[in-house]
Amino acid sequence: MKLVLFGATGMVGSRIATEAAERGHQVLAVSRSGRSPVPGVTATAADAADDAKVAELAAGADAVASACVPPRDGPDLTGPFLTLNRALVDGTRAAGVARLVVVGGAGSLEVAPGQELADQPGFPEPLLAEALAHGEALTYYRTVDDLDWTYVSPAADLGPGRRTGRFRTDGDRLLTDDHGNSRISAEDYAVAFVDELETPTHPRGRMSVAY
Repeated sequence: MKLVLFGATGMVGSRIATEAAERGHQVLAVSRSGRSPVPGVTATAADAADDAKVAELAAGADAVASACVPPRDGPDLTGPFLTLNRALVDGTRAAGVARLVVVGGAGSLEVAPGQELADQPGFPEPLLAEALAHGEALTYYRTVDDLDWTYVSPAADLGPGRRTGRFRTDGDRLLTDDHGNSRISAEDYAVAFVDELETPTHPRGRMSVAY
């Protein structure tokens, strides 16, 4: 598979690039810096909010993936993040690529029917704006009916760890363990993400991943 991955140098993006490359996929790692997150992986510098550049880079690819996150250097996170995701969709569409898989957020996952994690008492205030931006992006993707997109939400606790290859997946539900914890390593999240790229199980929908 020829994969164009935007946001490839971040914590999650670099692990997706690693997982995909180790499975033998041809990865083009795209970031603002243009650095390669993995030795031997081709990299280039580009802005994912530039739909013409997205289309140029995605031409001939089998799939486009995004590990981009909302901006953290301004008061408005949602507006610029929606602009970026619209550009990804428009560029992917213009390139004639049908498959788009994006790294989502956990805040919009449901802890009970109609009750999102970000709305619960005790949700960390510093993370709320980013959670809402991710949620608005998901709302936008749900209006896209001409691409085979998947929005992959991690567990509430996502961070560097070990690759075990063992995890659970669901849809809109926040997955927790027997102790009520919701967590996943970035490495195992990447496994689930690349699995979904290879064999779609949640077309035009959301997939959650946790232990």
